[in-house]
Amino acid sequence: MQFPDDDNGKMLAAMAEAGIDLTQPLDVDYFLVFDDQRDAESALEELANSDLEGEVELNLNDELGKWEIIVCINMVPDYDDLVEQETVLNDFAAEFGGMTDGWGVMQHQEGDDEFMDDDHEHDEHCGCDH
Repeated sequence: MQFPDDDNGKMLAAMAEAGIDLTQPLDVDYFLVFDDQRDAESALEELANSDLEGEVELNLNDELGKWEIIVCINMVPDYDDLVEQETVLNDFAAEFGGMTDGWGVMQHQEGDDEFMDDDHEHDEHCGCDH
């Protein structure tokens, strides 16, 4: 499979190299970040009342010092669909003073072995076991 030479393409290529079947639906987590808790809570309420097919969760991301909504959507990880969904969510988040901050496949997916991708570079500050 060939992927565009951008962050989304590189992520998909890494997933394919890890043996994940990109033709099957996966739980894809999109991250929306907000500086203000009230803005994040308003966005969360709007998402919960929308026709979005997915799960939403609000956390304080200590590493970023920002409020983060995780939108989990079960979808086939097609490049164009991922970009379109991220654009829609970024436009939505902007209405509440937020923005998207990438996507990832966080939990152990059916059919993969030990692949975890959380869309950030590992360094001495990230707190991951590596």
